[in-house]
Amino acid sequence: MNILVLNGSPRPQGDTAKMVAAFKEAAGTSGHEVTEINVCRRNIYGCLACEYCHGKGAGTCVQKDDMGEIYEKLQEADMLVLASPIYYHNISGQLKCVIDRFYAALYPAAPERLKKAAMFLASGDADMYDGARFSFEGDFLGYLGLENMGLFTNHDEDVLKRIADMAASL
Repeated sequence: MNILVLNGSPRPQGDTAKMVAAFKEAAGTSGHEVTEINVCRRNIYGCLACEYCHGKGAGTCVQKDDMGEIYEKLQEADMLVLASPIYYHNISGQLKCVIDRFYAALYPAAPERLKKAAMFLASGDADMYDGARFSFEGDFLGYLGLENMGLFTNHDEDVLKRIADMAASL
């Protein structure tokens, strides 16, 4: 399985990074190919709402930035993992920007290969996940119809083991 992990954390040693590392190790050991892109280290602009992608662009964005790499990897992915700290009740702005730009590649439907999704969230407060959960359930599971492989938070008991178990079971 080809798995794309979009890491929206600017902290390379934070809880989000630890969850991604546990996933990558277990998925890699199970023979899956995992590509992690730290979106905070990329030059990605916000969506212009210009509709080029749904007109002349025929599914390609008019902007030429680092989002092109994500579009390419998204077309090859069987599974998408969204990983982010929670900032002000939702995912990081960097990851939100990437998700907004999915409009060019995932509207009106996901690429044929993309079938599964998971989300890893980290917060200092166990009650701050509702906004991100709403987006994950509505945008990825509901709208795109992706199979839910789990939403994991740093407040879940044995979260790193649970993530590794999920990755190994793919």
